[in-house]
Amino acid sequence: MELYAAMRTAFAARQFTDEPVPDDVLGQIFENARFAPSGGNRQGEHVIVIRDRATKEAIGQLAIPAAKRYSAQIRAGENPWNTVIPTTVDEATIDATAAPPALVETYGGAPVVLIVCVDLAVVASVDSGLERIGIVSGASIYPFVWNILLAARNEGYGGALTTMPIKEEPSLKALLGIPDQVAVAAVIPLGRPVKQFTRLRRKGVAEFVRHERWEGKPFSI
Repeated sequence: MELYAAMRTAFAARQFTDEPVPDDVLGQIFENARFAPSGGNRQGEHVIVIRDRATKEAIGQLAIPAAKRYSAQIRAGENPWNTVIPTTVDEATIDATAAPPALVETYGGAPVVLIVCVDLAVVASVDSGLERIGIVSGASIYPFVWNILLAARNEGYGGALTTMPIKEEPSLKALLGIPDQVAVAAVIPLGRPVKQFTRLRRKGVAEFVRHERWEGKPFSI
């Protein structure tokens, strides 16, 4: 598939057919995704391939607490899990909110789930001293994650970069035997999408690109 076509059609797939994802296809995906850049070329990524149904369903159960809060905040008109604007939704309301099935059942229903981890002992966190949530460490793992999804699209498969189970990271790490210094960066359900979307809705370039300054002239094409 042509690169730009893959970039414009790699949507977040959460519903899949029963068709398996063969090891040779996964091997092709990983073989190409591994060329993603990372800080100092330290390549701290590690992937766990999960096919066992019980394990996939356990991962789905771990997604429930985050999914419940996500849904409760959406109902309240908030941006879920935002670190700048505190939530006004109380814990009792969150507990009483049902977790959206799409955010939970996607794991058990996927032919394969990929747990993408990064070894924190080898990444650079140059924003660790700033008074905000740290995000720079992600530069050493998320290019690899997106390469996986682009490669999957090229092979006719799809998936989604999900994070809901990571709220319960200690339990997730215990379930999968992940070492202490390793962080879980993404949980990717992967398979043949039930439907392949080709017209994705995104902001136009002029809405988010500016010349020279934050309030600079919009970039036009």
